[in-house]
Amino acid sequence: MKSAGWKDLDILRIKGGYGAEEIDQVVVEMPLTIFINGREFVTLLCSPILLDCLAIGFLRSEGLLSSADDLQEIRLEEDKGFVHIWTAGDLDLEEKLYGKRTITSGCGKGTVFFNVLDSLQGRPVTSTLRINDETALMLMKEMQDNSALFKATGGVHSAALADSERMLFYSEDIGRHNAVDKIVGRCLLERIPLENKILLTSGRLSSEIVIKGAKIGFPIIVSRSAPTTLSVELAEELGITLVGFARGRRLNIYTHLHRITPTVE
Repeated sequence: MKSAGWKDLDILRIKGGYGAEEIDQVVVEMPLTIFINGREFVTLLCSPILLDCLAIGFLRSEGLLSSADDLQEIRLEEDKGFVHIWTAGDLDLEEKLYGKRTITSGCGKGTVFFNVLDSLQGRPVTSTLRINDETALMLMKEMQDNSALFKATGGVHSAALADSERMLFYSEDIGRHNAVDKIVGRCLLERIPLENKILLTSGRLSSEIVIKGAKIGFPIIVSRSAPTTLSVELAEELGITLVGFARGRRLNIYTHLHRITPTVE
């Protein structure tokens, strides 16, 4: 079976002391370089899926784009790992453009986001969205059921967008930040409003994920993994309901508990 997200490799698998030559599905990692108005801006390490959505979502998260009206043209050169974006107006990139940067798929990009904390304070999320615990767990299970690339390779994170009743769409990537940016980018390109939507993620609830969610305005962020103390503090301050360890029949609600109601009280 072939996929854009993985490659079949010949390996030696040892189990119980016995070795056998087998084929293993290994997740593909590639660099994607984003050019803005003809200038190289950043290189992301990512999975080769929804690359245009990733680029647009990353720029939206960085505050360089706010809507589809800001875009003039997008051109993807997938074989080269390039995406060229032209904006409707000139952008002042000097503050962001420190020369050539590489953002890894892991946890090292937190400094990119902390400079927006001041702008986020004073405008917390005020959505009236409410769901019950069964809905949150159902949505998380639906996201996991869609994780074909993870099931094949075990090497990616998942993210999904949902409303109060169903999952709307889904993405996977080697980086948990990238998976979320693909969701954000698709919403911007398809002009899908993000008010009263739920962000689902398989990854750890770090401060970067909460800040990313706050900039978009997600009232509820749900993960099957753990939060950090800073993410909980930020979610409390920014008006976000933070839900962790959503798996099986359990979940933990860390902040703004009023948006998740128990099925049995």
